[in-house]
Amino acid sequence: MATHILALLVGAVIDLIVGDPEWFYHPVRLIGKYISFAEKLAKKGDPPSKVLRRRAVFVACSTVALTAAVTWGILSLLNLLGFWPHFIGMSLISWMCLSARNLADEAEGVRKALEESLEAGRKRVGRIVGRDTANLSRREIICATLETVAENLSDGVISPMLWLAVGGPVLGMAFKAASTLDSMIGYMDEKYRDVGWFAAKADDVWNYIPARLTALMMCLCAFPLGLDGAAAFRIVARDHANHLSPNCAWPESAAAGALGVQLGGTHEYFGKTVVKPTIGDDTRPPESDDIRRLNRLMFAAAGLTLAIVAGVAAMCW
Repeated sequence: MATHILALLVGAVIDLIVGDPEWFYHPVRLIGKYISFAEKLAKKGDPPSKVLRRRAVFVACSTVALTAAVTWGILSLLNLLGFWPHFIGMSLISWMCLSARNLADEAEGVRKALEESLEAGRKRVGRIVGRDTANLSRREIICATLETVAENLSDGVISPMLWLAVGGPVLGMAFKAASTLDSMIGYMDEKYRDVGWFAAKADDVWNYIPARLTALMMCLCAFPLGLDGAAAFRIVARDHANHLSPNCAWPESAAAGALGVQLGGTHEYFGKTVVKPTIGDDTRPPESDDIRRLNRLMFAAAGLTLAIVAGVAAMCW
């Protein structure tokens, strides 16, 4: 089996055990600082929209290229020290690309906060969603959490897992840079539309296949977990395009179908109303335990994907 696949497996185990501790200075913070610098540089002189959109390509491409180059450089230096330093470096970088444990912990934090009070739930969910949370109802908080877990299962777990499998830590960190770009400037509002358009489109490309694979893994894993796998397949087939993004509705549809709840709909973002279609059937009101159920489905889907990746690698090598 290729070394980078073994490193991926070790990285996934570290993520499962350690997660993303708050004391750890994650490389994403450095990537974020560069993005902020590049964004300011692109906007310097208050350029017209056409010029800023051209500069947006440089912002995105330079971020991804620089991240990949630095990762390659670090691993090359470690390789000079021998196999084990190189392998440990690959494993740690693979860990840094994954976020299953952190995602589950954040979602569980919202569930526990809701047990305290509605206001506590609103504050906690504000850590993981981009929408306005000040006036969210209990149902809206739960749905926002479910949507975030489903979407980030694709963006933060399955997608980096696949890119790590294809190209090792260098490609995995390149994806992480692209994902960070999208989360920071990939918005279509007036502030970011011109400087972030390329980052948003590039992120759609990076996640195109992983989003669809994530939905499939969720549907398959719903059956052994006692969730409605048949409904998950049905809702994915029907509602996979019910989103402004070409990718987000795939895992969200699988989650809505498996749990038997309705997600999506209209929300407030930065003081503006964004109209979105609904996903799933409104067969019952969502409940806080749905967060636990979806967390279990997330880990199962990630585990199945990892097992498939390891199996394919073992047969090829």
